[in-house]
Amino acid sequence: MAARLREHYETTVKPALTKEFGYTNALETPRIEKIVVNMGVGEVVNDSKKIEAAAKQLALITGQKPQLIASKKAIAVFKLRKGLKIGAKVTLRRERMYEFLDRLVNVALPRVRDFRGLSAKSFDGRGNFAMGLKEQIVFPEIDYDSIDEIRGMDVIIVTSARTDKEALALLKGFNFPFAS
Repeated sequence: MAARLREHYETTVKPALTKEFGYTNALETPRIEKIVVNMGVGEVVNDSKKIEAAAKQLALITGQKPQLIASKKAIAVFKLRKGLKIGAKVTLRRERMYEFLDRLVNVALPRVRDFRGLSAKSFDGRGNFAMGLKEQIVFPEIDYDSIDEIRGMDVIIVTSARTDKEALALLKGFNFPFAS
């Protein structure tokens, strides 16, 4: 399944981008370099077991073991101590990246409630795209009955595009549902 998206990039998206932007070198054509999936778990200050549940769900969604992220400083108002594990993140590359991208675009995003399309304003100015999901249950790997709490996650797609316009054309080539 993942090879299908990579093949789609090589046969359809790459030639279309080369034609549209007039690249002379094949390596100039933008590509997706990595996808970072991040899940913050703020409730961990009250219950330390919640980070393990979030990490397990993130591993199910991405197919890769997440890295636990510790807080950098203490904030007394939030009862946060320095070094406390408060999040989990996964960096996907190559085959796993294409596999996750396929499931995100074709399975998860259509299952989002009241979905009206992704905002084209979510680019950072250097060709990278960030989006947030409010619920982890839009992925079919997560069993609704087995979750302890609904958690959101951030998905950052890092591309080699130099401008937002090039990155938008690249992601549209992968059938991202942008709002018109």
